Amino acid sequence: MTDRAVAVVRAGALTTVQDLGRVGYAHLGVPRSGALDPGAVRLLNRLVGNLGAREGAAVLETTVDGCALRPRCAVTVAVGGAPCPVRVDGRPAAWGTAVRVPAGSLLEVGAAVRGLRSYVAFGGGLAVDPVLGSRATDLLSGLGPAPLAEGAVLPLGADTAVRGSVDAPPWPGPPDELVLRVRLGPRDDWFTAAALRAFATRAYRVSPASNRIGLRLEGPALERARPGELASEGMVLGAVQVPPDGRPVVFLADHPTTGGYPVVAVVRETDLGAAAQAVPGTPVRFIAVR
Repeated sequence: MTDRAVAVVRAGALTTVQDLGRVGYAHLGVPRSGALDPGAVRLLNRLVGNLGAREGAAVLETTVDGCALRPRCAVTVAVGGAPCPVRVDGRPAAWGTAVRVPAGSLLEVGAAVRGLRSYVAFGGGLAVDPVLGSRATDLLSGLGPAPLAEGAVLPLGADTAVRGSVDAPPWPGPPDELVLRVRLGPRDDWFTAAALRAFATRAYRVSPASNRIGLRLEGPALERARPGELASEGMVLGAVQVPPDGRPVVFLADHPTTGGYPVVAVVRETDLGAAAQAVPGTPVRFIAVR
């Protein structure tokens, strides 16, 4: 194993390798996957010197309680996304900017103080083997590397001496209320007028059952205007599918590529990054736009 690698000391509740996903394979039943907050990935990669096409270099996505890592070589690291404590060999280190970690040192990414998912970027990126052009872990299909486990060793790509020009960029805080802009359809005609009014005016809350596949919501059930079920049809990122219980589910990165429940609306992709940090109980509102 090359010295340009990082060993996993503590894997955390769920830590996965993610990049910007594998685009263009939905017709084969393969979801996009990739980081739930791609904006954070691009910014962190710039901070550690992964510029241009390397802004999509593979990073780690942690969930709730972080992870601990020991690089085998000196490497530049940046931790962002959900705010969390960062330590190097027990000493506090900066969050949200580039930090040089010596070879053999212990990098500890702590539990999220707010939000859910923190990201760890490395100079050179993680160089695990790509599958269909992406290094992303897809929890639905099982493609890509397995979620991290203690003792695993992840190779790093070639480092660069170039560093990002922003020392402390502004980071959007995890949302107190998640506001999602949607375009109604394609199956909004499957719901009553009262249901569509409730969808656009009432508040929902993020369910603890949410995951990388979908943001499950608690709140008013949407009543259907017609019985029966649809034949399976294609699903896109941000689709708001309504299962038989009437509670909407917003499809995220690991969503299935087909489904038979009606889609009442589709969320703007630019609004989905905030969903990565919406903890259970966060209020959610939908705003219909053209």
